[in-house]
Amino acid sequence: QVQLVESGGGLVQAGGSLRLSCAASGRTFSSCAMGWFRQAPWLERELVGAISPEGSITNYADSVKGRFTISRDNAKNTVYLQMNSLTPEETAVYYCAAAMGIFPDSRWSQYTYWGQGTQVTVSS
Repeated sequence: QVQLVESGGGLVQAGGSLRLSCAASGRTFSSCAMGWFRQAPWLERELVGAISPEGSITNYADSVKGRFTISRDNAKNTVYLQMNSLTPEETAVYYCAAAMGIFPDSRWSQYTYWGQGTQVTVSS
């Protein structure tokens, strides 16, 4: 069992940056692949970035490559998403998720545990 709590969302101007954090509880965190997903109204949930349990493998949506960075600190049971050069189109609820496998999969269906989400709003 893994419980996830996201933080760090908010309002930012276009071109700005935000850093999301996801604190996990449960002893299995270090063995889970972790992902950040986002969902805007009337759109499907989509991968932003995912990371393997030890942090050596990452997987990003093409639209965020070079601007977003996912990282994790297993000693702190926390995964991060650094977001730079944000655009208004990236306004969404951002979710942290944990998979029971080790592969940083892009499919949201492969993730078992989910946080409640944090709102990110990018103004133009």
